[in-house]
Amino acid sequence: MRILRNVVAGLLALWLVFVGIIYYEMRQPPIQFAAFISKMPWPLFLVLPFETLWNRARGGVLDPGSRAPDFQLPTLDRKSTVELASFRGSRPVILIFGSYT
Repeated sequence: MRILRNVVAGLLALWLVFVGIIYYEMRQPPIQFAAFISKMPWPLFLVLPFETLWNRARGGVLDPGSRAPDFQLPTLDRKSTVELASFRGSRPVILIFGSYT
């Protein structure tokens, strides 16, 4: 019984280390994470809480009512850029992320 308990504890420790490594990699830039995850065999996805890890790693740290981080985007005609901070204090800005379908 003691040997079984040690084996289970060892496997649990290895799984926690593995999940920690995956979580660390998820917090890296997308290109680095994609390179890492592309080398992972697909059966390992069955033992990972992938969606939970992904939501926590990429969820951000904004609270409701917080200011959005500043960013720049090209205009539709690609001739100039628009910066979010340029609208601060002048008018409300609504940011919509997601699919339009």
